Amino acid sequence: MSETETSRAVEILLAEDNPGDVKLTEKALEKGNVLNNLHVVNDGVEAMAFLRQEGEYDSAPRPDLLLLDLNMPRMDGQEVLAEMKSDEDLRRIPVVVLTSSAAEEDIVESYDHHANAYLTKPVDFDGFVDIVGSIEEFWLSVVKRPPR
Repeated sequence: MSETETSRAVEILLAEDNPGDVKLTEKALEKGNVLNNLHVVNDGVEAMAFLRQEGEYDSAPRPDLLLLDLNMPRMDGQEVLAEMKSDEDLRRIPVVVLTSSAAEEDIVESYDHHANAYLTKPVDFDGFVDIVGSIEEFWLSVVKRPPR
C-alpha cells in the first residue's frame, strides 16, 4: 500500500435497510484499526444514486468498498450487483455481500453477478464484530484495491 493510500480514510458504502445492522456495522468498524468513512444508504435505488453521484449524492466520494445487503426495498442487492457490474465505471468497486440469507441460490446468483465475497451475518454482536473485523482486515488492509 502506498503512503497516500495509508494516510487517507477508506470510503465504505453500506447498503442496508435494517437500522440495527447499520448500528452493528458502525460499532464494529469503530473497533477496527483502519481509518474509514462509512456512508449508509437504505435501499438499492439510493445505492445506485450514490455510486453514480446523482441527486443528493452528487458530491459523494467513490467508495473503496461496498457492503451490500440483498434484501432491500425498491431495488434489491442482486439488482444492484447486476447493474453495477455491467457498468464500466462501477464494475471495479469491490462488493462484499453481507446478508442474513444462507440460501444456496442467493450465493450462486451473487457470484454470477460478480460479487467479490459473500458473507452471512452472524446473529450475535460478537460474531458480527468478528466478521466485520475480518472484512476490514482483508479488504481494507491486505487487498490491493483499484485506484479511485
